Amino acid sequence: LHLSIRRQRQMCIRDRICDGELEAAQLRNLEDRIGVKVVDRTGLILDIFAQHAKSAEGKAQVEMAQLGYMKQRLRGWGGNLSRQAGGRAAGGAGIGGRGPGETRIETDRRRIGVRIAQLRRKLNEMEQQRESKRAERKRNAVPSVAIVGYTNAGKSSLLNRITGAGVLVENALFATLDPTTRRSQTDDGRVFTLTDTVGFVRHLPHDLVEAFRSTLEESVDADLLLHVVDASDPVPQGQIDAVRTVLSEIGASSVPEQLVFNKADRADATTLMMLRANYPDAVVMSARTGNGIDELRDVIAERLPKPEVPVDIVVPYSRGDLVDRVHKEALIHSIEHVEQGTHIIGFAKPDLADELTRHG
Repeated sequence: LHLSIRRQRQMCIRDRICDGELEAAQLRNLEDRIGVKVVDRTGLILDIFAQHAKSAEGKAQVEMAQLGYMKQRLRGWGGNLSRQAGGRAAGGAGIGGRGPGETRIETDRRRIGVRIAQLRRKLNEMEQQRESKRAERKRNAVPSVAIVGYTNAGKSSLLNRITGAGVLVENALFATLDPTTRRSQTDDGRVFTLTDTVGFVRHLPHDLVEAFRSTLEESVDADLLLHVVDASDPVPQGQIDAVRTVLSEIGASSVPEQLVFNKADRADATTLMMLRANYPDAVVMSARTGNGIDELRDVIAERLPKPEVPVDIVVPYSRGDLVDRVHKEALIHSIEHVEQGTHIIGFAKPDLADELTRHG
């Protein structure tokens, strides 16, 4: 065994939960020695995920992770380890098996593999639908902001505060498993999307990262990450490191990041002073009270991609659709209604600037 029984017992707390991932042999030896069911860190996280999965995609992702975890830890007891007959042998007891010689564990492992393949196909179809929506936003030049952070850091509360989304908020681990995307806009009128993502945790199990990869990859395609940290946590750097590790695993480490220390209303003055000194570029706020939200809005507006092509053009009144796009996508310095149409001065993205030039 990689760890002695004594060290394994030290890892386990009185509720029979081990803060670490145990191999099948370690679980079996611990249960035999202490006479109770033992749950390791991964098993506990999977149980919590299963309780909070609501959508079809979330449930499929959790089930796939659970099956991957279970497949490596199948155990046999007594008759379960006996050889299973195939075909019509043993009164049909072996139907579904691969003939004489296949054990019950081998049969279970094969069936789990089949189910995982089914779930993976199902998730791939859902990912194609999500990718279509992302592609539509890109075609419409809508910048995207993803809210990432440690579990229970207040990401859903922040989404609600900025957009009024009405997303479920609970003081619980992994209360959000399904990404929620809402539209918002900067003070100068530019539209952007804001997406709430699943919470991260230290040593996030590999099976979970794989199962939730399509959901987590909302962060990869974002123009800006709002990295939310619980300001009242005793060790905020631990949260930051854990989240950045997962972001690196999914290929999102190069996406621009804005640190946001939430729950400032629960942190003492000394802690807040230290956070501001150690992270001068971070925004310190409270999604519950709204303090600091205006500063965060200003930072989002400043860090979002800005239209770069100058435009000074009169758009005919018959092209109200172009004026609507200007309001959503461009940075407007002035807008005036004149005899020939709508006179717009500002900056636009290249594709919109070209279209304005053609029809202006």
